[in-house]
Amino acid sequence: MKDLITIGLPSKGRLKDKAISFFNDSGFKILHNEKERNYFGTIEKNPKIKIIFLHAKEIIQRLGDGTLDIGVSGLDLLKESHKNLQGKINIQKKLNFGNASLVIAVPDDWIDVQTIADLEEVSFDIRSKRNSRLRVATKYPNLTNDFLISKGVTQYKLIPSLGATETYPFIGSSEIITDITSTGKTLSDNNLRVLKDGLILNSTACLLITKKYKKNLEPFLLNLKY
Repeated sequence: MKDLITIGLPSKGRLKDKAISFFNDSGFKILHNEKERNYFGTIEKNPKIKIIFLHAKEIIQRLGDGTLDIGVSGLDLLKESHKNLQGKINIQKKLNFGNASLVIAVPDDWIDVQTIADLEEVSFDIRSKRNSRLRVATKYPNLTNDFLISKGVTQYKLIPSLGATETYPFIGSSEIITDITSTGKTLSDNNLRVLKDGLILNSTACLLITKKYKKNLEPFLLNLKY
């Protein structure tokens, strides 16, 4: 369809519900068949807008290659993506939901480790005693690497996490972790605590647009009530 606008929204969880509410409250009511594997929706009385429900990370990818015009995803996922990809996406608006923090957390019993400076000392101690590097489990290797380097930490190794990052220090897969958290409860429940200066990024849901966007997006964006 000529001048079709494609919008990518998260496909599950609270982020999906909040994104739908955001558009509904902005005067663009989303119509979506709730069948389990239905990934498409429309805007009521507006056939030139197509909604696609995708994983939040894929929304970033598709905005970057221009196959989506608009999307809602997390600032953390945008900042974790490749710099070339980030350069193809504009943040139209930071939204008031999906708030979370990417942090560095250590086991509770590391009582002498309270700050990044303490962590650097521990990393050198591990290097001298075990001839190995401090292992940091994470789903955010780019943000974690940039942060640690900026703080002068050098003796570490990133361990890719595929899920339940909080378990890694207690099953022997890493010494510490970086993870995204909303309240800190999951970290606390798993005997982990955030370093005093261990905040890597404050994240939130964002309304994003591709830099390849078409002129017909402008009236739509102007009519959104944020």
